[in-house]
Amino acid sequence: MCPERSLSNQRGAGLPIAIFIITVLALVVIGMAQLQQGSGEAVSLQIQSQRAFFAAESGAQVAVTDVLYQGRACPSGGSNWSINFTESALAGCLARLTCSPEDASQVDGGGGNTLYTIESRGLCGSGADQAERVVEVRVR
Repeated sequence: MCPERSLSNQRGAGLPIAIFIITVLALVVIGMAQLQQGSGEAVSLQIQSQRAFFAAESGAQVAVTDVLYQGRACPSGGSNWSINFTESALAGCLARLTCSPEDASQVDGGGGNTLYTIESRGLCGSGADQAERVVEVRVR
């Protein structure tokens, strides 16, 4: 049989082990929370980046239509204009457009003697979440 021990003679490692386990679990939870926050911010920036690309692409399509079919002037010094999107998918986004013509009379093929270079910069978001994408189109 086990000899009886008085309370003053008993020693145990339960409390230090419990504190150690709680500390390790707390550190794991904090690390996971920071990882989750970083992932959420990355996803948000990726969405803004996609929206900026779509704004730039849409702006380039509008500019091509304006220059080729609507008769918008694209003077030799170039011209600048912008489009503010109001549709739900691109709300708050902006496309800054630049058009510059070049002489294409020495180039074979149809489509006229002027080659237009259109640059569209799509901007979405603000501050640290702002994203910008550029699309360049050349048409004649």
